[in-house]
Amino acid sequence: MSVTEQASKDIFIYFNDISITMKQQQIQIMHSPTLNTVLMVEKTLQDSKQVIKVSELKRRLPRQVMHNTLLQILDYLQESGKILVTTKGVVWTYTPQNVMEKLKRGGLEL
Repeated sequence: MSVTEQASKDIFIYFNDISITMKQQQIQIMHSPTLNTVLMVEKTLQDSKQVIKVSELKRRLPRQVMHNTLLQILDYLQESGKILVTTKGVVWTYTPQNVMEKLKRGGLEL
């Protein structure tokens, strides 16, 4: 057997090991939502102006989103202080700083 034949067998075995390893890693990798999906959910919640159930939120979204992906997005938005998730549903609570300043200036002082 020549050196070339031996090298090609080693490469074949090496590639087989890599493909098996890659298949095992694909099972462990979790799907993460894209930025566009997060922004789409944010806009839908901002436009709702009221408490909205998760099932209703899924219906109002322009594109379909997997349930687990939507739950990941809602967890992120709740941790960042943009929404509240209650027993009745989800509500948008974030107010930008410039809007808060306008509200402070126009408010009633006691």
